[in-house]
Amino acid sequence: MKKEIERLKKTRIFLFDLIKDLSVEQLNKIPNGFNNNIIWNIGHLLASQQGLCYVRAGIQTAVDEQLLSGFRAQTKPEAFITAEEIETIKNKSLSALDQLEEDYNKNLFSNYTPFTTRYDIAITNIDEAIDFLLFHEGLHMGYIMAMKKNIH
Repeated sequence: MKKEIERLKKTRIFLFDLIKDLSVEQLNKIPNGFNNNIIWNIGHLLASQQGLCYVRAGIQTAVDEQLLSGFRAQTKPEAFITAEEIETIKNKSLSALDQLEEDYNKNLFSNYTPFTTRYDIAITNIDEAIDFLLFHEGLHMGYIMAMKKNIH
């Protein structure tokens, strides 16, 4: 799983590079035809990783629940995300993957509760959850790229 977690880190670093020139206003703008914005998608990747890995294993998330709550599935942007909050989301997005690797190596995810995603993908253990995260990150990267084209 070390390689998969490293791929997740590289994907997030690529994503942060992709948006580095966008203003706080652009990151918060909901483009026509979309239900959310770029920063919501980035926060959603963090919230999904925490939910799929930690919550499904019945353990405390590695990130404060208050930060995650506005980015869960079926939510949408409710407030303007400040520059400081954006930096927190970005920093936590990377440090949470370091923590995931550490916790994985400690075998903390052995009590994983199986489920089926909305994409009809069965996930029965932490390894499958991490594999699914790679798909999920790619999906949202596509949304972010499309949004970026529509906010200038």
